[in-house]
Amino acid sequence: MGHEASSSVTKCLIPHRITDNLHFCSDGAAHLRVITGKVVVLRSLGHSGPGKSGSAQLYSSTQIDTGTGRGKLSEKAKFKKGKNTEHNGLSTKTYKVKFHVEQEFGVPGALVVKNRNKNEFFLQFVILEDTANRNIRFECNSWVYPFSKTNSDRLFFSNTSYLPGKTPEALVRLRQEELVMIRGDGTGERKKWDRIYDYDYYNDLGNPDKDHQLARPVLGGSKLYPYPRRGRTGRLATKQDPSTESRPGIINLDIYVPPDERFSPAKFSEFISNTVRAIMHFIIPEAKSIFHQSSGNYESFAEIREMFANNRNQKLEGWMMDKLKYLIPEDLFKDIQKASKEKSSKFPIPQIIAANEFAWKDDAEFAREMLAGLNPAVIQCLQKFPPESKTGKLSKIRASHIEHNLDGLTLEMAMEQWRIFILDHHDYLMPFLNKINKEGGVCVYASRTLLFLRDDGTLKPLVIELSLPGLDDEDEEINRIFLPATQGIEAALWQIAKTHVVINDSGYHQLISHWLNTHATVEPFIIATKRQLSEMHPIHRLLNPHFKDTMHINAIARSIVLNAGGGLEKSLFTGKISMELSSNLYKNWRFDEQSLPNDLVKRRLAIKSDKNPSGVQLLFEDYPYGADGLDIWNAINTWVKNYCSIFYTNDETVKTDKEIQAWWSEIRNVGHGDKCNEKWWCDMSSVSNLIEALTTLIWISSALHASVNFGQYGYGGYPPNRPALCRKFIPKEGTFEFAEFLSDPDKYFLKMLPEKMEMSLGVALVEILSRHTSDEVYLGQRQAGWTDNVEVRRGFEKFRQNLIEVEKKILARNKDPKLKNRLGPANIPYTLLFPDTSNVTSKGGLTGKGIPNSVSI
Repeated sequence: MGHEASSSVTKCLIPHRITDNLHFCSDGAAHLRVITGKVVVLRSLGHSGPGKSGSAQLYSSTQIDTGTGRGKLSEKAKFKKGKNTEHNGLSTKTYKVKFHVEQEFGVPGALVVKNRNKNEFFLQFVILEDTANRNIRFECNSWVYPFSKTNSDRLFFSNTSYLPGKTPEALVRLRQEELVMIRGDGTGERKKWDRIYDYDYYNDLGNPDKDHQLARPVLGGSKLYPYPRRGRTGRLATKQDPSTESRPGIINLDIYVPPDERFSPAKFSEFISNTVRAIMHFIIPEAKSIFHQSSGNYESFAEIREMFANNRNQKLEGWMMDKLKYLIPEDLFKDIQKASKEKSSKFPIPQIIAANEFAWKDDAEFAREMLAGLNPAVIQCLQKFPPESKTGKLSKIRASHIEHNLDGLTLEMAMEQWRIFILDHHDYLMPFLNKINKEGGVCVYASRTLLFLRDDGTLKPLVIELSLPGLDDEDEEINRIFLPATQGIEAALWQIAKTHVVINDSGYHQLISHWLNTHATVEPFIIATKRQLSEMHPIHRLLNPHFKDTMHINAIARSIVLNAGGGLEKSLFTGKISMELSSNLYKNWRFDEQSLPNDLVKRRLAIKSDKNPSGVQLLFEDYPYGADGLDIWNAINTWVKNYCSIFYTNDETVKTDKEIQAWWSEIRNVGHGDKCNEKWWCDMSSVSNLIEALTTLIWISSALHASVNFGQYGYGGYPPNRPALCRKFIPKEGTFEFAEFLSDPDKYFLKMLPEKMEMSLGVALVEILSRHTSDEVYLGQRQAGWTDNVEVRRGFEKFRQNLIEVEKKILARNKDPKLKNRLGPANIPYTLLFPDTSNVTSKGGLTGKGIPNSVSI
């Protein structure tokens, strides 16, 4: 790119009126102007800042250098006089910078940063100041690596957005070159300083070189195993399987992602601290000694309750630190060493047992959690009775099982009134059950649960059907029917049946509702956005906060959670086939059905209605996820409409936007390439289609993820409420196990649950996943100065105010005694879709509320 400015970012420009306000040099020289500014760098252990080795240059957005075809380039200006500051818990270092430019230099539009230090630094933002108290801001939020590593500088654009056809001529070439460089050439192993976005299959989950039992199929690129694409790392293939990418060391949280996608120093340090507990419980098998307990089952509910006692010592002991030293990278070891010296931690009391220790056993709470718990977007209105599988096999549930329990209605009347609901975990599990139940002593059924919508808006469980496959595919299924009971052995059997339903639901929640439908499906959109939409592009600027940290958390997940022998395989009943199962369910995924209104209509929990802003009307008011979700959806949709109307005046402006067309084509044909021929993909030919796609993507990244993620500890932190696997089938009369069950039903129930070590792992993992980090940015919040466009800022302020109104509605609903599903027997207010825009600063911890902008944990 010349002048050592061969690398590029893209951020945005500034109004031309600022030109006249940039002041002259103090010596009065008429041919020069001085542009002053400040450079803000985040500080953390090992990343103190660039010091005097940092420098910058400016590109003009209004004056072209005829020799290069780009904007005029200033001389270098070094970073000087770094000053440490603390703000909102973040430690920063602010440097001064002074540019001497020619009088006719024009308006700065791009900033070139060079790092001559030996270490990378995290550049937060740069502001150029003038005498009229106006400024030109460059939002950076990226690591800047040493020039000795990259052989290129970093380029950032200022905060004015342009469609491709309206880019100032001085920046056109920079815009184009930047996108070409970001795409790379698809070869070579990525180094951590490479700022390259490319696609790959999920071919890095297995580890056949270590053990053939750790081999896993490649997900993506085939009809058998379709999957969204991930960011390419380019590591060498394994020796045992050339289609599988080799894995780094045993514990490696430093998997490659482009620098713009990496955690900030503060976020990474906080994440490491939170991860210490997971390392103790999971990565080192001997960690059970920390709890001073043997393996095996808990003997009583009181003993499980002791997991949450105060002052439980969970510090890493010396012998374990010695082990870790040789297993993990040096930087990570130092962070863990520091965290292990901090005061002893404890498991907080999960919400599900905080107010009422046994409310989780209540049928009303069992049903309520299908509407307001961790997995509220699976339950649906039953359309045909009895339920029928896709293979045509009918359920064994009969009218006689439920008709007496419909509050005076006949089955026909209840069906006509859309009052029979089903939580269906049958069809997708049946082909895998034999394989699942042969692995590791797991005992799991496929389940169907029918419920009745009562006049007060609550759901009443009617019947549970638990199914196993026959001896071969041609055999009839083995089915057992369980009916509600409140006393005696029937009540104990009913409780166990409910637990098997919850186990199914827990697996589906983690693999599909959480991982697949938010984390995995969003990543291709991120890659396509960075490859095809310049950072100057208004849609890039709209979406960028909704991509924060997603690629990095996904890379960490592939390293220690989704991998063969990783966290999910050890904690979920699906075990070794966990990711294979999620691939099978990706076959049913449709982007258009991720729209909340479309999803509700599909599940027959809403009907289409032109009277409502969302275009749908809920079937019943007391559906917390649906009611709060539609308010959030409407706020996002209104914001996106207002934003797009500023830049797209008609459908033709969308059709002729080359970057948007390339973006949408790449998402469909590459990022989600295994579904490229699906007819449900819309054409990006109108403003309305663009708005619908953007609203859906922002909904997935923010509210949908929040609804299935941040309540994990509140509901799943107490394992009996949401166990992830089961060790025993329900005993049959006449067997030794049934006699054991009769002698002590509670003890039998506890033996069904995961063992102590598995339970501890599960609690630790959901605690980490449920925590907000302190640097989180929530829906309705953005960093100051992200745009110079007054109309955009006005629209965003309206969005923020709309979300505050949503908060008020949620608080009012939670206080309304007629809305019984808002609290339930466990007395847990539904706040998972509470935006929390009222907080000026982000708050970390187990809040059970707050919608981050992105899938960031």
